[in-house]
Amino acid sequence: MPDAACLKVPKKLGEQAIRLVTNLELFNRELKIQQVDNHLCIPLTAEPLAAVLKKFEINLQDFEISVHNFPEREKRHFTHFDLLSDKLPPNILTRIPRAIDFVGDIAIVEIPPELADHKKPIGEALLKAHKQTSTVLAKSGAVEGVYRLRDFEVIAGVHKTVTVYREYGCVYHVDVAKAYFSPRLSSEHNRVASQVKEGETVVDLFAGVGPFSILIAKKYPAVKVYAVDVNPDAIAFLKRNVYLNRVEKQVVPILGDARKVVREELTEVADRVIMNLPETAIEYVDVACDAIRSDGGIMHYYGFTKDSEPLEKARVRLTEAVRRSNRQLKKILLAKTVREVAPYTWQVVVDAEIQ
Repeated sequence: MPDAACLKVPKKLGEQAIRLVTNLELFNRELKIQQVDNHLCIPLTAEPLAAVLKKFEINLQDFEISVHNFPEREKRHFTHFDLLSDKLPPNILTRIPRAIDFVGDIAIVEIPPELADHKKPIGEALLKAHKQTSTVLAKSGAVEGVYRLRDFEVIAGVHKTVTVYREYGCVYHVDVAKAYFSPRLSSEHNRVASQVKEGETVVDLFAGVGPFSILIAKKYPAVKVYAVDVNPDAIAFLKRNVYLNRVEKQVVPILGDARKVVREELTEVADRVIMNLPETAIEYVDVACDAIRSDGGIMHYYGFTKDSEPLEKARVRLTEAVRRSNRQLKKILLAKTVREVAPYTWQVVVDAEIQ
């Protein structure tokens, strides 16, 4: 704690004294005001000169100048809104996106079309406001295709899409342009992993770079996880992440279409199946049912719905899909919304016991 010049006044004169030293541009805002018994010690930027002391005498009936040991104020964190407030007009500021995805040292933001001319200063402000960030990417399109990829534009910082992401003690190498990854599912990764029991066999049908599979394996040394994905880049990163997290003996990466892989290698092996492909997971419910053991197991189904009652809609769709697969949905263990992905469009998860 640094020593600084101090104006000591009775508490009853505190507000008046603070106003006075502020007007005189003597208030040291980097240090905290301290209370000592019934007095306030106000930090000053310098020892007051004679003319200033005269003003103290006129305005303050009781004061003392000394040196005091003050604690420092915590530095104020400036947001990207603060940094842009004097650069963009108010009508533009109100439209600046607040939602930011941080994947390692990459920040990902969606810039509305009407702000396209301002994306560079927005990117620079984000870079300055978040010191851990080295790259700012703007989404250039929707998630599309079998591999669930989208285009990005670098609007500030280092030109890259590869980073290292850490979550729940696991390390993931990710290329956000080549393999789908969402940090917004972090709590879901942990929630599902926490339900697994030692000794289970898990099939992760759309594993990506491994956030479900690897966390499960790290938590339970006796669990076997078959991690399937059709994207060769995702599988390449998955293999790397399996090695980095030292779960080679538990996680088996498999490149291929989930339907073909289950039919040829994974029929009736799973105690638990994870289906994190919300765009089309409903089309693979029969595949998940084939993967689940003949005596039953658990399904974690993720889907999108625009219905006014998204959870009920998801329950009904899943129940019907399981029935068409010649299995029975014994019990809904949980149904909840994960996040709103667009106005009136929700990502939901349903945990179901299949028999």
